[in-house]
Amino acid sequence: MDNHVTQISREDLEDLREAFDRIDIDNSGFVSDFELQELFREANFSLPGYRVREIMETFIAGDTNKDEKISFEEFVAIYQELKSKKFSETFRKSITRRDGIRSFGGMSGNSSEGTQHSYSDEEKVAFVHWINKALGKDPDCQHLLPMNPDNDSLFTSVRDGILLCKMINLSQPDTIDERVINKTKFTTFKMTENLVLALNSASAIGCTVVSIDAHDLMAGKPHLVLGLLWQIIKVGLFADIGISRNEDLMGLLSDGESQEQLTSLSPEELLLRWVNLHLRNAGTNTISNFSDDIKDSRAYFYLLDQIARKSEDDLKMKVTIDMRGLQERDLDNRAELMLKQAARLDCRQFVSPQDVTSGNSKLNLAFVANLFNRHPSLQGGHINGINHAHIEPETNEEKTFRNWMNSLGVAPFVNHLYYGMCDGLVILQLYEKVNVPVNWKRVNQPPYPYLGANMKKLENCNYAVELGRDVAHFSLVGVGGENLNEGSRIHTLALVWQLMRRYTVLVLSDLGDGEKVGDQIILNWVNTTLSTTRKDSQISSFKDKLISTSLPVIDLIDAIAPNTVKWDMVKRADKGVLKADDKQDNAKYAISLARKIGARVYALPEDLVEVNPKMVLTLFACLMGHGLKKVNR
Repeated sequence: MDNHVTQISREDLEDLREAFDRIDIDNSGFVSDFELQELFREANFSLPGYRVREIMETFIAGDTNKDEKISFEEFVAIYQELKSKKFSETFRKSITRRDGIRSFGGMSGNSSEGTQHSYSDEEKVAFVHWINKALGKDPDCQHLLPMNPDNDSLFTSVRDGILLCKMINLSQPDTIDERVINKTKFTTFKMTENLVLALNSASAIGCTVVSIDAHDLMAGKPHLVLGLLWQIIKVGLFADIGISRNEDLMGLLSDGESQEQLTSLSPEELLLRWVNLHLRNAGTNTISNFSDDIKDSRAYFYLLDQIARKSEDDLKMKVTIDMRGLQERDLDNRAELMLKQAARLDCRQFVSPQDVTSGNSKLNLAFVANLFNRHPSLQGGHINGINHAHIEPETNEEKTFRNWMNSLGVAPFVNHLYYGMCDGLVILQLYEKVNVPVNWKRVNQPPYPYLGANMKKLENCNYAVELGRDVAHFSLVGVGGENLNEGSRIHTLALVWQLMRRYTVLVLSDLGDGEKVGDQIILNWVNTTLSTTRKDSQISSFKDKLISTSLPVIDLIDAIAPNTVKWDMVKRADKGVLKADDKQDNAKYAISLARKIGARVYALPEDLVEVNPKMVLTLFACLMGHGLKKVNR
């Protein structure tokens, strides 16, 4: 295999999993050699028969168990190699002919401009309807909305950055201080500023944007626009679908299951369990996916009926679901009748009848998530008369770390900071992000054996600690692989913080290797920059109480990006004391300004107000990196 295979994004990996599951109809976890060509076709990577035979011959030659069956992991490895530079001239993405898929771009393998991409009409239509409904009354979007789902207005609507900024705030309120958004005089420069602000803010809420820049969005590249919008929408839909963020989900705990096991489930798994809870209450069959199992609308009819029965207090009037639609034989007509019932609960968003009957898993997942968010109908932690232990809510620090990891495209997606990392794989991926080489031959990859699975995970965690101690030279006194494997909060945070710090200071490439950049170097640069631009602010350390006002940060931004700050927006102390609300306003303004000028900032406004020295350090380091880039241009 090529040592320089193309890395696959988390979104692409999800699409490959969906394609694999459509071919693996018996859920065996494998596809046969004769199904490989169809699998490539499902993955939008059509190959002629003779090429597929060549691939199989190579695969069988290296297949240790000689069973001529392909697992998902083996398929991903083959797919990566085919997309690598070595094969780019030989294998090129072909025009997709499936209904609802549009192709565009050239066929050259030399650049992204010449690479052919596909996008789904169904997703475009779903996102247009969602945005029209969500932002239809926003006065700042009246020049864009309503968009027409039948044309390409969605792709041009993102050019000025306003819609993206609004969608980010819809998914994670107050992420962007709207005072920072340029809303008039749409020059190219002003629009680019908005797009940079949107991209850096999307990264801060956990979206992967490493392959997207402002020019791509201004050009309205369909696959990039849809990919970014889906990530932003999904962040909002999944915001409260996690045990540490919604204690009512304890109502999904199964008999004999530990609280930790439930906490480790992904939002997708929790939603599936939520649907099945209602289906069991309805006395009907459960489902195992949001694709094939929902095509006949049966599960949705019963789900809506259960929701309506349990949500009477939340609804302005009693809603009785008309179940006669189940008697309709035509599945498209039945799906339409079902969606009319969903509309009565104000939950028709994301899917058309055809999206249901075709089993579009992405859009059906969004449909179900929206149903859950509007009508969860859960009994919470007191189900079956048992008052379960209190769940510790996610802290701001944990949320920041989790969003940072996810923005880098780690797989699997980290839904819970501790249980999502207990097999060591995410930590090892993060090492590579901070220039610490990983010997992947030493790493145990899933699926893990039924017996001894935890031992395999523990070996990974031991290796992660070894790399941190011996290669990265982290301070890991008292931290062992077993601590990471058990999801120990204090020990995991100790390692993750040092990973994030190293990542942040690696931005300062002009100062050499990240680990050599000490706090004092960053602090000296901050104060020197402030003094040479005649600013009054000076800080003694990253714990300086003056930072709680955000004035040193705002002054520094003005020093490295003159004319960016609107000084009438900045709150000053009254009689030497700045009110708490004013501190919060300044902090929100400072964070958004930093992102607008191009600094990839993960810190939250609360980090400034509360003077969290760790996050304060990352903020100043990011500003320093941005300032040095401008000087060296």
